Amino acid sequence: MIDLITTATAKDERDRDAKIALLPVGSFEQHGDYLPLITDTVVACAIANEIAKTHPVMLLPPITVSCSHEHAAWRGTASISSQTLYRIVTEIADSVRRSGVEHLVVVNGHGGNYVLSNVVQEYTAVHGPAMSLFPLTGDWDRARSDAGMETDAHSDMHAGELEVSILLAVAPNLPRKGFENADWSAGERPHLLSFGMGAYTKSGVIGKPSLGTSDKGSAALAVLSNAFRLRVESANH
Repeated sequence: MIDLITTATAKDERDRDAKIALLPVGSFEQHGDYLPLITDTVVACAIANEIAKTHPVMLLPPITVSCSHEHAAWRGTASISSQTLYRIVTEIADSVRRSGVEHLVVVNGHGGNYVLSNVVQEYTAVHGPAMSLFPLTGDWDRARSDAGMETDAHSDMHAGELEVSILLAVAPNLPRKGFENADWSAGERPHLLSFGMGAYTKSGVIGKPSLGTSDKGSAALAVLSNAFRLRVESANH
């Protein structure tokens, strides 16, 4: 099982002297009948852990409930308001800065957390380059392509090839039987924000989970870690 909570001590962090803290943000929402409610949290933590293998970063424990209102039609989903998520992230950013960590990277594993872009934008307007969001849309697109995935973000929106692949790579015990036969195509979804996912899928899936493999998941994580490295190097020049 992937580590979701760091076991580092205060001495570990003092010796590491990291200038960057990673805050994984997941969700607690339906992912069909075969992926756990914590899927997005596992994905965010997997990205953060992959980055930590090669970068001196401080790992924070994940935010495990976020803005999942579009999944309210399915039992098991839990949400907080965008205002609450906004306040949690900004207060954590303030706290780590007081302890000497200069920059907070919000590692977002849930596409429905639209407010995080506003959090970063407004925080940096006040405090300078003290917060950023990762991965961005381009990072995800590149990870899919370079990992050999057959789908894109629109056709594989939820509980599909990408998420199954990452879970198979880092926590192969979590996906249950059934994803091999759970593909669901939804076409255009113009009223998603108003009517939620329930208007476009009966199963809670939009994507092609049958295409998921552990090799694709490992490759995607490697691509994301490299993208993070390049971004840090660029910021330091």
